Formats: sequence, C-alpha cells, structure tokens
Amino acid sequence: MSEKLANIAGLSAGNGCTPHGEESSALGLAWERIRAGLRRDLGSKLFDQWLRSARLGEYCDLSRTLEIWLPSDFSANFVAANFQDRLRLAWRSANLGVDGVRVMRGPDSVALQAYSAPLGAPVPVVVLTPEPAANSFQPRYCFDSFVTGESNRLAFHAAQAMASPERPRFNPLFLHGGTGQGKTHLLHALGGAYQEAHPGATIIYMSAEKFMYEFVTAMRANETMAFKARLRSAELLLIDDIQFIAGKGSTQEEFLHTINEIVEGGARLVITADRAPHMLDAVDPRILSRLAGGLVADIHAADLDLRLAIVERKRSEARDTDVPVAVVDFLARNVRTNIRELEGAFNKLVAYASLTGRQIDLEFAQTMLADFVRANARRITVDEIQKATARHFHIDPSEMRSKRRARAVARPRQIAMYLAKKMTPRSLPEIGRVFGGRDHSTVIHAVRTIEALRAHDADIDADIRALQKQLEA
Repeated sequence: MSEKLANIAGLSAGNGCTPHGEESSALGLAWERIRAGLRRDLGSKLFDQWLRSARLGEYCDLSRTLEIWLPSDFSANFVAANFQDRLRLAWRSANLGVDGVRVMRGPDSVALQAYSAPLGAPVPVVVLTPEPAANSFQPRYCFDSFVTGESNRLAFHAAQAMASPERPRFNPLFLHGGTGQGKTHLLHALGGAYQEAHPGATIIYMSAEKFMYEFVTAMRANETMAFKARLRSAELLLIDDIQFIAGKGSTQEEFLHTINEIVEGGARLVITADRAPHMLDAVDPRILSRLAGGLVADIHAADLDLRLAIVERKRSEARDTDVPVAVVDFLARNVRTNIRELEGAFNKLVAYASLTGRQIDLEFAQTMLADFVRANARRITVDEIQKATARHFHIDPSEMRSKRRARAVARPRQIAMYLAKKMTPRSLPEIGRVFGGRDHSTVIHAVRTIEALRAHDADIDADIRALQKQLEA
C-alpha cells in the first residue's frame, strides 16, 4: 500500500495484506462513490441483486490488489464474470494505489448478509435463483406411471439415463412427437427423478414461450445479465415445445448461447418439440446442429397394443370402479388421436359412472363416448382431400384430375395423393382413378416422393401437417 493510503487508512503494512477496517477510511469513502456510480450505470434492480451485498476485503500492498467480498460462491462468480473489469477500472480511477481487484466469497456469509450499504437502509442479500423445482414437477407424472411400448421406449430410457446420478453418454437430449403423446410427462418424470437423485440441485423447467417472455422482459428492464445468470446456473435445464422460438431472431441468439454454455459446462439439457430438429423451420441452423449433436428420440403415435396397456393401467388404478375388459378394448380401438384424449375418455367414463351410480358396461361406454368415437371414426374422403389441398395451394380443384405437369400443379397433386393414401382406406388403384384415371404406380411414386421431401423440406412438412389438422378437425 502506498504511504499516503496507509496513513489515511490507519492500516499496518506488516504482512503486506490488511483488512479494510472502518468505512471512514479513504478506501471506504472511495467504495461509497464507486458503489453509487455502479448503481447509476447498472440500474437499481441489477445493482441490488448482485452488488449491494458486496463489501471490501483485504488489501495487499505487495500486489496492490484489493479483495471484494460476496456472500456466496455463486454471487462471487457472477460478479467476477460480469463486473470485475468495471470494478478494476473504477478503483484505478480513484488514484489510491489499487491496481487490481479480486472478487471472492467472504469468510463470513452471515456477517456479509447483515452488511448495511451506505446507499440506504440495511437489506438482506438478494441473489437471483430459479423457482424451487419441487413446485414445478407433477408427482403423478413419474417414470413409474409412464406406460411404454415400441413407439416411446427409446425416449423413455433416454429420459431415465438423463435423470440418473451417472453422467449420461449423450447431451443434449431432444424428444419430439405429436401433441398428447407423452413428452411433457417425461419432462416432469425426468426433473422429479433428477431432483431426488441430486438433492439441492438447481433445476429449471420452462416452456419455450416462457423463455421468450422472460428474455424480452429482461431486455426491456435492462436485466439480461441476471436472466442469463439464472439459466446458466442450472445443473438441469428443461425446455418444452422449442418450436415456438421459430422466427424469433434475438431470442434464438440468446437460446443458442445458453445451450452452448449449459452443455459445455457439463450441465444437462433436455428439449422437446413437435417434430425432429431438421423439421423446425425458421430456426437458426446452429441451434439445430447443437440439438442434433446429442440424442434425438422420437415418440410415435401409440399403436393398439400400447393403447390397450394404457387403458389397462388406468383400469387398475380405478380400484373402486369395475371396468369390463370389453370396455377397455372398445376405448383402445376407438380413441386413437393421442394418449391424452384416450386417458380423458377413460376419466370421463369413470367419473360419470361414479356420479350417477351407473354400472359401466359396453353399451354405457358407447353411449357416453359417442363424441370421442365419432371424432376418431369420421371417414375422410378423397374428394375432401383434393378440395382442401387445392385451396391450400391456391389452385383450381379440377387440377387434381388434370394432365398438367407444371410443378405448381404437380406437387399439390402428389401431396393430395399422399394424404389420400395415409388418411383413407382407399386402395392405390382407387386413388389413381379419382386423380384423373392415373395408374397405381403413379400413386406409389407420389407417396414415396412426398415421404422423401418431408424428411428434409420443412415447408412441405409444415404444409402437410396443416392439411392433416384441417382435415381431422
């Protein structure tokens, strides 16, 4: 320490490193000015969250380095990463012989929390942390309650591996599948299991929409650093329905940086979407590359065996209600849209029987679930498909049967043939005849062409999804 500073501060240079002492010293007065400047430049909210609890530590006159003490390792690491250069420049400008600043956790966190800043009344330390994971995960969505089959077995075991105490061999994990097929169930199961295996771990679970909302809110409030610190402190980050960030440039940029730091820092990342990474249109290719670099596990629509197993599980849980095997079979064969609707149909049946005192039998189930059955059994015609496809691509419906080979006509016609094969019971020769008397080999070619295009053309895939949704409505 310089002689001037030693005299003003009244400190001994015996061992070269000296505790700061009273706030009336030159260091203390300079610290008040520096804190006031930081509060003005950073804004009161960010300052209060990270720097209000900081206090002066030891000064070493050999290295001319001053310690800044924080109440925890987390806050010290954040301040060091984001404010250390600013603190060093501020102290150099004070002309008190301080050339370097070292940010670290103080020796007594309790005393630090009681520290009263000269800017106002004493306040406790405010550290931005995620909401407790225990409040986020639904206990009923656990691995034990998840029924597996051929369509979801890979996703199930991948989620279990990601939740285990051992470090997984893949990271990130990307789960994709249609609505109501079990993605959210697996996220809750994974988060709950990880929390049980790692007590006290920092776990963050949010939808992509919430990610966007919080990021935009943080930008408007000039608090993006706190937002980033919160996400990047996670040991397990779960993001649901990532397709909703499509087309959001600034959000995607921040999301890319976040997932890079999460994965490279050794934390675990799990993301869900309604389609595979390469099908996510208007998403930054760098994000898609990172997501595809881990394990991509798809969840297909439940087949009959899985639907039977799911209803049988629900039946075993409804101990007070007798559900005949014939009703189980009826539900599994007639409610095919997704697992969520299948479970909803079962719950409706049991609830109504319980409230009215009716005994559940096949006739009762057929009457009560007529709407579910009609929704799933409605026959879609080739004519409906032709008209909907023509309308979607802004061409005349008669072009579906014409001989024109212009791309603007031929591609929609191929898509209509593909949908006719997938959504109707008509044979290939029958479909060909409805499309202007074409041969069945033409229909086969159309189906294979569209299947290949869907695998790498996000626009075609989005068009077909939109048409399927419209036709099934």
